[in-house]
Amino acid sequence: MKLTIKDSKGNDQGELDVTFATIEDGRGTQAVHDVVTAHRAAQRSGTACTKTMGEVAGSGKKPWKQKGTGRARAGSFASPIWVGGGVVFGPKPRDFRKKVSRSTKQLALRKALSERIKAGDLMIVDDLKLTAPKTKEVVGVLAALQVEGTSIIVVPAVDQNLLLATRNLTDVELTTSDTLNTYQVLRVNKLIFTRSAFEKVEERLKQD
Repeated sequence: MKLTIKDSKGNDQGELDVTFATIEDGRGTQAVHDVVTAHRAAQRSGTACTKTMGEVAGSGKKPWKQKGTGRARAGSFASPIWVGGGVVFGPKPRDFRKKVSRSTKQLALRKALSERIKAGDLMIVDDLKLTAPKTKEVVGVLAALQVEGTSIIVVPAVDQNLLLATRNLTDVELTTSDTLNTYQVLRVNKLIFTRSAFEKVEERLKQD
């Protein structure tokens, strides 16, 4: 499988062979599901908290005597059926993270990239260097590459000019080849890799 390499002006600069083992069949679908589910679960803060009857502030005094008042029996101001009382089976702080094996993450990323390459949603740029941290330059590059909608730019290492130039673009995300994950690959319309970044991702996918 080959990918066309373009420059920042959208001109063809040759082709690049895809060297990692792409997945053409249905294998890896479950791995993608597991990894995306785990990623989204890890984003949950898990800080929701309610007080039980024993945690509600107040004395343990009985509101009124048991008999003779004509009212229903009441034993505590913290009763769950009272306003301001405790909550029955309410949420408590918890960790939503799910464990996913390294091999499953590898398989999921290979599957996701294989599908995006097959769909024509992945493009390679020979290099992406900005002369200054200007958003206008990034917008010009995206226009030359005919990128519409959401996109992610993958570079081999964080470039300060590129970081500053893309942070004002709500539809553009910047990441590195070492931190790219399956969720990021799937959530955007287009993936833009620099040549060296794509080669580093391929090295990641070849590791056992």
